[in-house]
Amino acid sequence: MALPTKIEIAQSAKLKPITEIAASLGLNPDDIELYGKYKAKINLDVYKRLKDKPDGKIIIVTAVTPTKFGEGKTTMAIGLAESLGKLGKKNIVVLREPSLGPVFGIKGGACGAGYAQVLPMEDINLHFTGDLHAITSAHDLLTSMMENSIYRGNELDISLHDILWKRVLDIESRDLRDIVIGLGGKNGGVPHQSGFEITTASEIAAIHAISSDFNDMKRRLGEITVAYNGKGEPVKAAQLNAVGAMALLLKDAVKPNLVQTIENTPAFIHGGPFANIAHGCPSLVSTKLALKLVDYVVLEPGFGADLGMEKFCDIAARVGNLKPHMAVIVATIKALKRHGGVKYKDIDQPSPEGVKKGLPVLGKEVENARKFGIRVVVCMNHFLSDTQAEIDVVLNWCKEQKVPAAFTDTVLKGGAGGLELANLVLEELKKPSDYHPLYPLDMPVEEKIRKIAKEIYGVADIDMLPEARSALRKIEKLGFDKLPICMAKTPLSLTDNENIVGLPPTGYKLPIVNLKPSTGAGFVVAYCGDINTMPALPTRPAAEDMDIDENGIIKGLA
Repeated sequence: MALPTKIEIAQSAKLKPITEIAASLGLNPDDIELYGKYKAKINLDVYKRLKDKPDGKIIIVTAVTPTKFGEGKTTMAIGLAESLGKLGKKNIVVLREPSLGPVFGIKGGACGAGYAQVLPMEDINLHFTGDLHAITSAHDLLTSMMENSIYRGNELDISLHDILWKRVLDIESRDLRDIVIGLGGKNGGVPHQSGFEITTASEIAAIHAISSDFNDMKRRLGEITVAYNGKGEPVKAAQLNAVGAMALLLKDAVKPNLVQTIENTPAFIHGGPFANIAHGCPSLVSTKLALKLVDYVVLEPGFGADLGMEKFCDIAARVGNLKPHMAVIVATIKALKRHGGVKYKDIDQPSPEGVKKGLPVLGKEVENARKFGIRVVVCMNHFLSDTQAEIDVVLNWCKEQKVPAAFTDTVLKGGAGGLELANLVLEELKKPSDYHPLYPLDMPVEEKIRKIAKEIYGVADIDMLPEARSALRKIEKLGFDKLPICMAKTPLSLTDNENIVGLPPTGYKLPIVNLKPSTGAGFVVAYCGDINTMPALPTRPAAEDMDIDENGIIKGLA
């Protein structure tokens, strides 16, 4: 019998009123703001009340460098939380909010799969509580105020050739990547080159996720560099008198969102910056609150351990004074076969040899987690095409390398399918960990980038291209060189080239094409290769299979 679709399973689930989920966390009715029966925002005063309470333990759920279809990392995070719940452990799974771009594009929804989902998945995958819409509006308001300042005499002497701030939209559109605006004569504005980025690439999305509280968010909004003036000095959002209005638009978005899993485990879904072009972590506000409410926080940054986990450990954890204890690395047979050289068209065909050839990538990601002083468990996510011979290759390797590993089947069985993993995680959490960032902040920018590239990606060196060199000189001159580094690169390879699978070739140099200081978010973005901040729809977008009938029943949302 075939497994029902994600949405069929979600629509048949029995949800508890969100007030009951809140009560299970010790929250009272005044602590939450209801968004219907099954969604709520949590007031920021709750953290102030609990700030002196000891923190729980952070379990990072990350993955091997993935295929373009993903490895089910979100599903495994949700499944682990459900499994811990079945064992009577008080926990919260903390995830990012889905972006409409991928939902309607190649990836589909981001609420898990099978019997390991967060609900109500239709709402979460679509408009949810409006956080991303608020970020979009705040970003575009700042753009409008900047352009109005230019039009009204340009008192800040903004250089039209040095404007950093574009527009954002939470829908994928290749045609909007590069545009010219201000056409139409005197009343049409001042002509200049611009473009659109996807909302989750906005620095405001990064600020939303990296801020410790509302006041910290306002401070960071004011520090956004929108452009440079004629003297090469940064022009900040505060100089445009835009901070107060942006904060108005974000006043509710800063509050964490509370929902539940299909087995009624509490879930925080808050913050949504992309991990290939931003720091890719759930909000610090939700993470810090979760640590005060429960004993275990299951947290999922974006993409593989070389991206989301590295950024959580080097950026978010450092800013939030957090101490992650463990990384659960999700591995799939298909990802290992892909890194073993198996082509996508053959990925579902049995190939124990292909799996074996891909194991060095799993080994690299295990090594990467250990570089941060945290414990590691490998989680094997089960797919129907996996053969026992292929599974045994991975489990035998883990045993030889003395890496704790568990096979999971939470998609088919929910929390019951991840009990082996949950018990293994709990055993490992009893052992000491010693979290530390990879590099000190006072290390020169180029050396910080080199350290990430060589130690996390395994390349021989970096190649700072001329535009990056020029940007580096400006960053050093303006005093932004003590910020952490946010690497922007493809998630599909340990290099900048998604077609290079497995470990980087011997002698490979990672090209650094440009640097951009995100002065509000508080990091320097290093662009590796060709990185698009506005994705495009695939040949057959997921949106083509979606519909809603006259009774409000949604179909095709995966």
